[in-house]
Amino acid sequence: MSLTLSLDFQYTTSIEKLWSALTDSSKLAKWVANIQTGEAMENDFKPVVGHRFQFRTQPSEYWDGIIDGEVLIVDAPNRVSYTWASGAETHTITWTLQDLGDGKVNLHLEQTGISNAQALGGAKYGWSKWCGELEKALA
Repeated sequence: MSLTLSLDFQYTTSIEKLWSALTDSSKLAKWVANIQTGEAMENDFKPVVGHRFQFRTQPSEYWDGIIDGEVLIVDAPNRVSYTWASGAETHTITWTLQDLGDGKVNLHLEQTGISNAQALGGAKYGWSKWCGELEKALA
């Protein structure tokens, strides 16, 4: 059975600035960090359908430090989707942006293909932490 994580975050910013933070490799590196060390995860992400990319950080005894992905959907500045593979798990991440007016933007995250409740809890913790860092990066 596959589980799905669904989270919403609201930011005071423009949809264009939030889109850039989600799709620009150097900006991604500022808010997507190793949860244990806080070290930025270098990446070669490009918002181009079919582009294969990696997020990289220092490996640990539990993980090789690499997340592999492939861009599936790019609908600027409204939606971007990609695979997110680490170890035996391969998920699909979809970000949907909605301009709420008055300088507010809703960011909806959907992560599908999660194998068990423990992985779901880990994903929720990780994305909640990262999206807090994203808010700082937008300031």
